[in-house]
Amino acid sequence: MKILVVEDEQRMSSFLKQGLEENGYEVEVAFDGFIGKHLAITLPLDLLILDVNLPKISGFEIVSAVRAEGNQIPVLMLTAMGSIENKTEGFEAGADDYLIKPFEFKELLLRVNALLKRGVSAPPQSKGALVYKDLKLDLNLKKAYRADHEIDLSVKEFLLLSYFIKNPERVLSRTEIAEKVWDVHFETGTNIIDVYVNFLRKKIDHGFDEKLIQTAIGMGYIFR
Repeated sequence: MKILVVEDEQRMSSFLKQGLEENGYEVEVAFDGFIGKHLAITLPLDLLILDVNLPKISGFEIVSAVRAEGNQIPVLMLTAMGSIENKTEGFEAGADDYLIKPFEFKELLLRVNALLKRGVSAPPQSKGALVYKDLKLDLNLKKAYRADHEIDLSVKEFLLLSYFIKNPERVLSRTEIAEKVWDVHFETGTNIIDVYVNFLRKKIDHGFDEKLIQTAIGMGYIFR
């Protein structure tokens, strides 16, 4: 599998390239955002690893450009900035995961393997959209459609539904949803996940015989 690393710190990029290649991956490296964007759009790739702060074009801009092409390749962002606002910007641009610098290579490898596994199992997507059965998410317009009926979603509802569509037919725990969509550690005393799932159910399942969001009792939710 081929990975593109876009990282302007040469010591870090060399460290990542060597470690990933030792684990059997083919690695291409770019040292600025302009070249990284070009390679991300033109090369056949399985995963993108992007620094946020890059010369010329930021990692956020690269993700947005890739998603605008309809490419749903998994994207792992690397950043020294761990604020919720910073991470939210990345997720809204289309990133799949975040890793805060400094990090252990073992942790990066675990995330790389998880993203690649998820990418292999994901359903084929049409250009600029996520599609599952009669449900479609337009990634450019940030709109949702069920059986051609437009559905209004908030930003967080859109991100949650995107995560469901990218991970169909497997149980998603509340912990995973909290960490991947909200980027926070799940607290058992809060019901925020259930609240937003219920919001989505009312919008995408109400009035349809087939209910796409199902409860896995004691485990979480499954989209199928």
